[in-house]
Amino acid sequence: MLHAAMLRRGLLARVSRVGGVLVLLCCSLSLLYVMTCSPPHHDDPPLSHALPRAGPNHPSLGGTGPGIGAGAPQSGGPPGAQSYQVLLQEREEQHHLHISSLKKQIAQLKEALQERSQQLKGVQESLKRATGGPSGGLDAGSQGGGLGEVQGVKSQQGDLQEFLRSQLSKAEVTAGARLPSEYAVVPFESFTLQRVYQLEMGLTRHPEEKPVRKDKREALGEVLETALHSLNTPSSQQDSRSAAENTQTSKVYTPSDFIEGVTRTEKDKGTLYELTFRGESSTEFRRLVLFRPFGPLMRVKNERVNTANIPINIIVPLSRRTDKFKHFMHNFREVCVRQDGRVHLTVVYFGKEQMSEVRGTLENTSREVNFKNFTLLQLDEEFSRGRGLDVGARAWKGGNVLLFFCDVDIYFTADFLNTCRLNTQPGKKVFYPVLFSQYNPTLIYGSQEHVPPVEQQLVIKKDTGFWRDFGFGMTCQYRSDFINIGGFDIDIKGWGGEDVHLYRKYLHSNLLVVRAPSRGLFHLWHEKQCADELPPDQYRMCMQSKAMNEASHGQLGMLFFRHEIEAHLRKQKLQQQNSNPKKS
Repeated sequence: MLHAAMLRRGLLARVSRVGGVLVLLCCSLSLLYVMTCSPPHHDDPPLSHALPRAGPNHPSLGGTGPGIGAGAPQSGGPPGAQSYQVLLQEREEQHHLHISSLKKQIAQLKEALQERSQQLKGVQESLKRATGGPSGGLDAGSQGGGLGEVQGVKSQQGDLQEFLRSQLSKAEVTAGARLPSEYAVVPFESFTLQRVYQLEMGLTRHPEEKPVRKDKREALGEVLETALHSLNTPSSQQDSRSAAENTQTSKVYTPSDFIEGVTRTEKDKGTLYELTFRGESSTEFRRLVLFRPFGPLMRVKNERVNTANIPINIIVPLSRRTDKFKHFMHNFREVCVRQDGRVHLTVVYFGKEQMSEVRGTLENTSREVNFKNFTLLQLDEEFSRGRGLDVGARAWKGGNVLLFFCDVDIYFTADFLNTCRLNTQPGKKVFYPVLFSQYNPTLIYGSQEHVPPVEQQLVIKKDTGFWRDFGFGMTCQYRSDFINIGGFDIDIKGWGGEDVHLYRKYLHSNLLVVRAPSRGLFHLWHEKQCADELPPDQYRMCMQSKAMNEASHGQLGMLFFRHEIEAHLRKQKLQQQNSNPKKS
């Protein structure tokens, strides 16, 4: 019934558009008729100036004597009066013919409009009978004349369904498409009930949108309503379970069960929506995929996802920076051990200096929270992030596992770990989250004394940070996909570059790359050091990243022009003192 209703609305909308076009054409012809037949305005130039001057051989005047331009007088009236009368008579006849033609066209359009109206009425009645209207279906008296109409409607419905299916098959919904570069990627927007997190920020430059724009709010509201209807309709739950299993479920889904969604629009195909709801346990989720091919919403997938048996191997390459590693382990202990409990940590340490401190931090964590799922690998090599991640991924011997490539200055939440699990699938999907990068807290809060604890700093606003859409280092992918794609380019040394090469490999494959802002993944600010031995391109990338990490455009502008601002304030203060001298 839902598909029939959607198809009926689409067909009625198409017929209505045809009728609207015909009405618009009638109005245009009527306006043309009025403009053509209206008398000249009083402000127009005299008729004698508008008409061409008659010559001796002018074909429309028929005269053979001297023309008016020659100055020859005409007897019996003003000069050229007879010639003007002949020309006016010809113009009047032309107007009469044009008016007759317009009247005929208007009459034909009225007949066509009436015929279209009758066809629309017939289609509406046929749809009512075909979908079980008031009469409960086709009765015996209407089968003779209505059967052909119903067949025509079914044919049109079939054409519409075929078009919608073709749009779905061409879009990146169930499989990825090979892209030439990272610039061809259409990123997702992530959204909750209250906010939309987007990369295309326009003039507002806000990393999150609240309240949501009215048109977008209505579209997302319709999607959420459709998803809830699909979840709470027993027949729609048979995609991932048998009917017998469905009868045992008693959960009624409400908007409060909605966790997060992602959406993106491919301009020539349609809009994809993926919505995640809480399931019947802390590790069970419901995932719905909807697609709008510039028409009615289509349900693509309705599935249960149980993450209880999906461990994550977090790999962290490290060289010195033991103080940052202690902060990282504090976050890891709270989120991964006490809240999630399905995480393995692999630390790949370069060099021997401060190696004992790193080992001591891991052992202390192990004793405090009884955590044994960690691996410490040591390499006597120059630091290379790609090399460290590659070694850490290949060192795992427990079969296929979900990998999360992470840095020591990253803060993440337990919700992000579930997002990592839900947005990856071996052989089909990899997740490249866009993390929120924190500005220099000293600049944001005015001084070091006013900086709050880290947990209170993680607020997504334009003055506190930005979406790090130029970074591809934090990523979730299965080990099998990482090995099959060829891993990192281990020839790249030092900072940057290796993550972009891996990202491009996935774009050139058939895997679906999910690139979306993540509200649970943060890059903590730290002073960035760009080594002199880096090649020019890597050094330039490092310096650009360093500049963007300090503060927003407006805050940097205030710092850059602070001397001019201070001078302006001094001048204003001096002018006020001169204009209002103190009384003696």
